[in-house]
Amino acid sequence: MPKRLKQQRRGKGTSVFRAKGKFDVKMRSLDDNERNGIVKGEIVDILHDNGRTAPVMLIQYETGEKVYLPAIYGMAVGDVVFAGAGAPVQPGNILPLRDIPDGTEISNVELTPGDGGKLVRSAGSFAKVVSHEGGKVIIRLPSKAFKVLNENCRAVIGRIGGGGREDKPLMKAGAHYYKAKARGKYWPRVSGVKMNAVNHPFGGKRKRTGRIPKSTSRNAPPGRKVGSIASKRTGRRKR
Repeated sequence: MPKRLKQQRRGKGTSVFRAKGKFDVKMRSLDDNERNGIVKGEIVDILHDNGRTAPVMLIQYETGEKVYLPAIYGMAVGDVVFAGAGAPVQPGNILPLRDIPDGTEISNVELTPGDGGKLVRSAGSFAKVVSHEGGKVIIRLPSKAFKVLNENCRAVIGRIGGGGREDKPLMKAGAHYYKAKARGKYWPRVSGVKMNAVNHPFGGKRKRTGRIPKSTSRNAPPGRKVGSIASKRTGRRKR
């Protein structure tokens, strides 16, 4: 009896293939206390999260709210942090982009005001504020791309901790296996052309001639959606 292909099982998105994260990591809710003043908090713990590359810090605010955030480089248990417009520009503090000077390193940046932070959350990453122009703020992402955001979007001052995680080599395959398993990653990864035709769209010896395009529709179902997804062009670029 046939069974589903591996990429079909992964495409369904069951818990088997999801990252095993423990903590709901986002900035505190944007309430009147933060809009109209400054809220004080204290880092009470720094934790490890299997589903993330960065450590997580637990902050207890004076309003009684407990918030998990990606840990900022250089922060420690017992450090005091602030959230709100007018807070000092120091590592760990949450400020709207309009109050952050040009050239400041920021992380956990919001795409829309109040969404809790969507950009720049992996270990060792940071963005930089480039300029303020008419209600908009331009930042440079870790990819060197520039993004224009609303000046009321919030960000955390400083870069994310854990930046040296890739300096230590994986000395054996077992270490790589457990590293991938903790985050729901597919490893070891076998090339599609090495498989049989029943296991992958690229499988089978007849398809290795290179004449079949790898591009596929963005709306293709799991199992067919492999290769260059919704690619504008493929092949070697002509000079």
